[in-house]
Amino acid sequence: MDTYVGLLLCIVLHTVAGQAPSLSIAPRGAGVRLGETATFRCRVVSGTQPVKLEWKKTNNQGLGENVKASADGTTLTITNAQAGNQGSYRCIGTNNQGKGTITATLNIKQSPKVRVTPAGPLDLRVGQPLSLECHATGKPRPSITWYKQDATHENALVSSATTETTAHYQVTAVKAQDSATYICRAKNKEGTTEMKVQVRVATTGGAGGSLPKPIVSVEEITAVQGQSVSVHCQATGSPTPVVTWSKLRAPLPWQHKVEGGTLTLTNIGRQDSGQYICTATNSAGEVEAYTQLEVEAPPYATTLPDQVSARAGDMLRLQCLAHGSHPITLQWSRVGGSPLPASAKVNHDGQLVIGRLGASDGGVYQCTATNHVGSHEAQATVTVRG
Repeated sequence: MDTYVGLLLCIVLHTVAGQAPSLSIAPRGAGVRLGETATFRCRVVSGTQPVKLEWKKTNNQGLGENVKASADGTTLTITNAQAGNQGSYRCIGTNNQGKGTITATLNIKQSPKVRVTPAGPLDLRVGQPLSLECHATGKPRPSITWYKQDATHENALVSSATTETTAHYQVTAVKAQDSATYICRAKNKEGTTEMKVQVRVATTGGAGGSLPKPIVSVEEITAVQGQSVSVHCQATGSPTPVVTWSKLRAPLPWQHKVEGGTLTLTNIGRQDSGQYICTATNSAGEVEAYTQLEVEAPPYATTLPDQVSARAGDMLRLQCLAHGSHPITLQWSRVGGSPLPASAKVNHDGQLVIGRLGASDGGVYQCTATNHVGSHEAQATVTVRG
């Protein structure tokens, strides 16, 4: 009996002392937009040390060039996320007792992008055919709907042909009442995007009046953050049309001025990108013309981490992250003019790796992010302990 109890106690003690890893992961799921960064952290909750941590994608494909695990395996970072990064990532902990695994999921979110052909405005005569095509992409896959907008109403239209990514609207022979603004609207959980096209069917108003015909001085503008831009809208028609400006699905930027049909935007930011609408109105009707503004921004760089203390002989990894208009190039240097250590390598994703720290490798390391607009620096301080 005593031998049995002793054997049982020995088994229990061995079970408690020797455990396969138990892991936790945070977050269990993450959703990011294209170009953003996602980070997952894996922690050993229990288990016999030492525990080795590694990461794999659950579909057995490679992690990807923009996916990096920290040296100790506790952190997985996906920089400049792309559609191919979507999926599940498994953290695997291994010790001499066995393995433990836990999984996190990454979703890549994309608000809809819309392209309408022809872009318009379209000038037709009564009896001519009208054919509009709208192509939309996004994740989740967006729904696509055509709308007809006149002076007071907006009505959903029945597309003549649709696929998963395209919606067509066609009229065999247009009539005067087909003059309107046609809107393609694509919608998913990430947002709603729409594009407008103006269709003008030749007609005349009472007393010899004619529909307005607005023309914008430039249909596409690319400008740099902080600059000022101006667009002039001139309209013909009888009676002389009144010209007004608006922005699609948003108010005009607060720093704007409209004078004599000219819209001026000062100190623009990236949020001012979008479609601007010149509306010309007289007693014969209302017609629109459009200008697309894209605002580009210089880069903004950060380092991860920005302070690190390590022992001589350790491996060091410093990540440089940058936001702004792409493409962005990243370059590492040392403040003070000293060259990078001989064992230093810079990966294509902006990660600086020093294979073996020397006592003289401490100091301030600087990442410079550059695009066609400008540049920005971020620094990381490295302390090397003897």
